[in-house]
Amino acid sequence: MGIANFSNFTHFKDLINALPAAYTDEMIQSEQFLLERDEKKKLEIYYAPFEYVNELAKVVIVGITPGLHQMKKSYSTVINLEDIHSDEEILHEVKKNSSFEGSMRKNLIQMLDELGLHIYLGISSTLDLLKEASHIVHTTSVLTYPVFYNGKNYNGTTPDILKTELLKKNIMEGFATEIGAIDRPLIIPLGVNVSKVLNYLAGQDYLDSNNILLGFPHPSGGNGHRHKQFAENKEQMQMMLHHFFSK
Repeated sequence: MGIANFSNFTHFKDLINALPAAYTDEMIQSEQFLLERDEKKKLEIYYAPFEYVNELAKVVIVGITPGLHQMKKSYSTVINLEDIHSDEEILHEVKKNSSFEGSMRKNLIQMLDELGLHIYLGISSTLDLLKEASHIVHTTSVLTYPVFYNGKNYNGTTPDILKTELLKKNIMEGFATEIGAIDRPLIIPLGVNVSKVLNYLAGQDYLDSNNILLGFPHPSGGNGHRHKQFAENKEQMQMMLHHFFSK
């Protein structure tokens, strides 16, 4: 069962379907898909169909924002699906097709399996969460829609995510509302910038800090510190998982 804010998708679906099959980056990073802009901060937020929320999820994996690659994957999913699919089905497929592709997925699975998350969930590997066990996971970002800084994927650092009005507003209107629809899930923040946002929201009583797996590194291949961060925090994260699942 999923919930989604269909109003934005209803508005943008026809625009996405009107794109040529071989669309360019410039065609989607364009005014027709622009949601908000802060010229002073060099920030732009574009639409992508990431509204689906799996409200029955036991595990929520949280990134900073969808990047251009995920944005393109989401548009292609909408274009390739036949009209017989409902909006909810399309949005669900977008989430399944666009989450943590490539080396990032491999690194994510490897670390979660090493922590033993799959054992607590009764599955053979956490890879199943992105396949046949997708009904127990929700993948999302603290910034629902793709954010670009100076034309490039926003990384959560520059400008400061919680000190930038446009970004903070989007967190409160999007993710903070979304996480409230899911009943006490295990929340896995990917990297320090996501953890910072979750700690802030826990302080504002939007979520329970005891349910956050703090110390988990960002699984991107570009994060050269991830092995060291994982090793340093492994024991603490294993204790947190034991405590969470024994409740």
